[in-house]
Amino acid sequence: MPIGCAYIILKEITAMAQKKTILDLVKMKETGEKAAWMVMYDACFASYAEEAGMDMILVGDSMGMIVYGYEGTVPVTMDMSIAHCQGVRRGAPNTYLIGDMPFGAYHASVGDAVHNAVRFMKEGGVDAIKLEGGVAVADKIEAIGKAGIVVFGHIGLTPQSSAAMGGFKVQGKNTATAKAVIDDAIAVYKAGARALLLEGVPEEVCAFVHKILPIPVYGIGAGIQCDGQVILAADALGMYKNFTPKFAKKYCDIGEIATRGMKDYIEEVKGGRFPAPEHKYKFGGDIDEFRAFLEETEKNLDL
Repeated sequence: MPIGCAYIILKEITAMAQKKTILDLVKMKETGEKAAWMVMYDACFASYAEEAGMDMILVGDSMGMIVYGYEGTVPVTMDMSIAHCQGVRRGAPNTYLIGDMPFGAYHASVGDAVHNAVRFMKEGGVDAIKLEGGVAVADKIEAIGKAGIVVFGHIGLTPQSSAAMGGFKVQGKNTATAKAVIDDAIAVYKAGARALLLEGVPEEVCAFVHKILPIPVYGIGAGIQCDGQVILAADALGMYKNFTPKFAKKYCDIGEIATRGMKDYIEEVKGGRFPAPEHKYKFGGDIDEFRAFLEETEKNLDL
């Protein structure tokens, strides 16, 4: 192979292999470039996200509702989470990937937290992990960080704790509860989190946290004054009909398109219009010989 061709191929491979690191995310914060990320769970949609230029993908425990039909996120297990991370990584090999620590994966002990975070890295192929909670999980964040793993904190409306919160309710709506959210943010940062996600809080609260912390601060239902946004692909693309939060915007309606496509398929099958000639395979051998074979086979059938 000519040297020039080899150089071009190597250059293309290098360009394809580039993906963001935590340092890139910090640089984006410094330059004011917003990060766009989505929550998804499979290789197919992950490949679309990578092709679109998504900055990050979160394999969220919301798979419990979106993929498995549970009422919440609590039933999601480590094995389920890792399997979906593996699929997303195969679909988007060059996109920054975050694994969501499921309920029970880090609550019992620091040892459990580190062990399961390591599993995400080794088995799931993620670049970082995310866990919910503030002051109460600061020791787990510190230990995971000391193990050399990038931690994204997640405070505010934390779905795994929704039962204790009395449901999926906005947090920090008055001074006392806003102080609790801010205290959590500071605790998460001091514990060593490299980025922070605020969910379901007033914009003023998120804006203040963004102002005081030097790490990237992202939002979901937390207003625009932060370093970027995350949204469930199921909400943004119109795939989940059971519930759509106020903060979600529907950019297209895949659910409607899919339902219409399925109805068309059912109608064509029942009407004998599918498969059409262009969807069929043709026999390539001697047709007369084949017909004779079929006739003889049918004659001697013993069913």
